[in-house]
This record gives sequence, C-alpha cells and structure tokens, in this order.
Amino acid sequence: MQKKPAKPAKTPVHGPKHSNQVRIIGGAWKRTPLPVLEALGLRPTPDRVRETVFNWINHLRDGYWADAQVLDLFAGSGALGFEAASRGAQCVTMVDSHGPVVRQLEVIKDKLKADNVQLLRGDALAVAQGAAARGQRYDLVFLDPPYQQDFLSRTLPLCAKLMKEGGLVYAESGLSLIMEEGVETPDWLAPWDIIRADKAGMVYYHLLKLKPGAA
Repeated sequence: MQKKPAKPAKTPVHGPKHSNQVRIIGGAWKRTPLPVLEALGLRPTPDRVRETVFNWINHLRDGYWADAQVLDLFAGSGALGFEAASRGAQCVTMVDSHGPVVRQLEVIKDKLKADNVQLLRGDALAVAQGAAARGQRYDLVFLDPPYQQDFLSRTLPLCAKLMKEGGLVYAESGLSLIMEEGVETPDWLAPWDIIRADKAGMVYYHLLKLKPGAA
C-alpha cells in the first residue's frame, strides 16, 4: 500500500504555544495560578524568566516595594502586574486593549482582593501619552508587547517621560536590544542604559534605566 506523503510541519505564527496558565512566583500570592486566554498575540512571560527579572528588580530596590508605582502597558495574562502587586507594590496600573483579556484580569483581581491593582481597557500608547501629560511618574514600567508590531520603538520614547528618578523599564522582545559592534543604536533606544539582559528560548528580556539627563 502506498504511503501518504507526510504533511509539512506547520510554522508557528506567534512562537511556541503557551501553557493555559502561569503562576505567581513570590509575595503574598505565591504559587497562585493565573489562567491564560487564547487571545491573538497573547504570550505570557514564562515563570522562570519572571523569576529572574524579579530577582533583578528586587536586588535593585533592596527588596522594598511598599512605595512602588508600577505601570504594565501590555498586561495580557497579568503575570507581570500581579507579580509586582503580590510583592507589595503600592499601586499597579494594568492596561490592555482586548475586552475579554481585561474581563479575565478583573476576575483575577476580585479573587485575589488585589486593592493595589487598577485595570484600564485602552490603547497602550494613548494611556502612556495621557499619563505623561498629567505628570504621572512610575518606578517601574513593564513592556511586553506583541513582538511583530514594533511597539518598543514607539513606547520607549513615551516611557522616558513617565519615569521617576532611578525608575526601571522591563522590555521583552523577539530580538536583542543590545546592538552588535559597529551597529548604530537607534534614536528610540539611545537614551537608555541596558543594565541587565538575558535570553530564554525565543525571548530576549532586558532591564533598562534612563541615562542621566536623558529625561
């Protein structure tokens, strides 16, 4: 009997399929699972990456979160924002443009009784512009946007106007932000120092701080 030809392997459009849940790594809600919706482009930061990133941040903040003002501009699963809230951040503002995603975040917020979390449905760029115009400033901003749409080049210049002195930006992307030797740093990245960076699988993740006088 003639064998059927093997079907070609499918090429993933949005990277590897994610688990349908992640978990909070530390703080008051440690080990709490967070469900992940099958939303377009939703790709939660893996647990082991968040553990590394929050170890970095915890070290730089000397473990002190009580006065932290946090902005999560592409909240998605809420893994980053709820992690900061779990560790005692004073206020975490989580933004997402997708209605079902925001409704899921509201369910989680109610379950956790997360009074230090504020949820906004809206466009990340518009929210950042509005916050900057109101003079709002943050200690920590999370940027984990869909990789394909070049959001970092548009959001990082806005973040320069949103940072408190010494504030940190976490930026995740499909490409490294560290330029190879001989490659000129793009204007949107030039005001930032990359103080920590690593890679896990297809994920490049970075911790940034504004250069002195760059705000």
